[in-house]
Amino acid sequence: MSSKNKPQYSVISLFSGAMGLDIGVEQTGRYKFLACLEKESIFCETIRLNQRKGRLSPDMKIYEGDINHIDPLEILSDLDLCPGDIDLIVGGPPCQAFSTAGKRQSTQDPRGTLLWQFLRFVSVIKPKFFLMENVRGLISAALLHRPIADRPDKGGPPLTEKELPGSVIQLFVEDLKKIKDASYRLDGFEVNAVNYGAPQIRERVLFIGNRYNVEVHFPDPTHGPSGILSQQKTLFEDGNEIIPWKTLRDAIGELNEDNPEIMDFSPRKKRYLSKIPEGSNWRSLPLEDQKESMKKAFYAKGGRSGWWRRLSYDLPCPTLVTMPNHAGTSLCHPKEVRALTLKEYSRIQEFPDDWEFLGTTSQKYAQVGNAVPVRLGRIAGDVIASNLDKLKSQNWTVESEPILNYKLTYIQSHIRTRQWYKNGKTYIWENDGENSENCYSLPKTKRKTKIII
Repeated sequence: MSSKNKPQYSVISLFSGAMGLDIGVEQTGRYKFLACLEKESIFCETIRLNQRKGRLSPDMKIYEGDINHIDPLEILSDLDLCPGDIDLIVGGPPCQAFSTAGKRQSTQDPRGTLLWQFLRFVSVIKPKFFLMENVRGLISAALLHRPIADRPDKGGPPLTEKELPGSVIQLFVEDLKKIKDASYRLDGFEVNAVNYGAPQIRERVLFIGNRYNVEVHFPDPTHGPSGILSQQKTLFEDGNEIIPWKTLRDAIGELNEDNPEIMDFSPRKKRYLSKIPEGSNWRSLPLEDQKESMKKAFYAKGGRSGWWRRLSYDLPCPTLVTMPNHAGTSLCHPKEVRALTLKEYSRIQEFPDDWEFLGTTSQKYAQVGNAVPVRLGRIAGDVIASNLDKLKSQNWTVESEPILNYKLTYIQSHIRTRQWYKNGKTYIWENDGENSENCYSLPKTKRKTKIII
């Protein structure tokens, strides 16, 4: 049965941004978006523009404003609906406090954060399902951040309960259990977009909650580091060989732009990047240039693989950032000495080719770079729709067994990086060449489930 002959389910989107997650969910053909909520004015202008151009439902209401000051009951009233009527709430609360990419600050008052604003909307609207995505760092985030230098292994006192890794999501689950007149089960999944056919390595955590005590299952990866990307065959657990990862070439190899919009490198940065071959990074510079260009970072620990990085056409793109022209997180085109263009960014995130963005160039890059890969929204949307279909056929009967656990399942999300440097030798990825020494390692763990609380 095609999606046209299947029921459509109602959706409210929170923290909509440029609607990457929402576009993916909508592409399943199984949902109708009734409303979206976004704080940033220019993001809302992007949404309105695409709605005017017919790329979004003309009936979808757009709420611009701070979620802290918006009453979910007013939204339900506008839609002429009651608590419990909405099928799905989707959204990704801003996650900088929990990201491992920068300085983790966590939160001193978690119930005042945007994560708890998402929970507030769930508690009032009481959707049948909700989909909340976030950075993988949320899983290990603590309610109170203890500087590394003050931790027990450095001579500090034992961590308090609020300083323990995972205490943020534990409190979130405890508060989820307290929602009046709605008992939600929660299943979380650590996934990577590249493993499902996106041309980008990007880890996310997806939390799927439902009021019917249904245990939700997320599919195994369909793509993996086979062929030139790995020296071993990668198989499903049932023995079927998986599809090779999509590459940067798949996303942008045939893209031609007459007047590209770009947040480019400065002339100084281009001087160093011009010396970097495709598929390499700062390790290919002469030692004098390494020290001069990287300054203190040259002496820092870690691989620093993003410094003066030039991409390879025959590999997936690294995780997109909001600014591709930083020296330490460089996203330089494989052949040209320039950053990736805005259109290339959009292609890598798999936005539709006709999707438009408004604002300054930096605002547009932020909208694309902060978005959830469209593909993950589509896969999660299919998972939820199949569960809604089953429940609908059973007349929305709640599973009889009590909720036993709130679970988190790791699904091959961590991609073990390829070799860049070892024992004094720099490894450069060569398209169609011999890459046996600098290939990606196969994952040690494919799927593992643990109890959140």
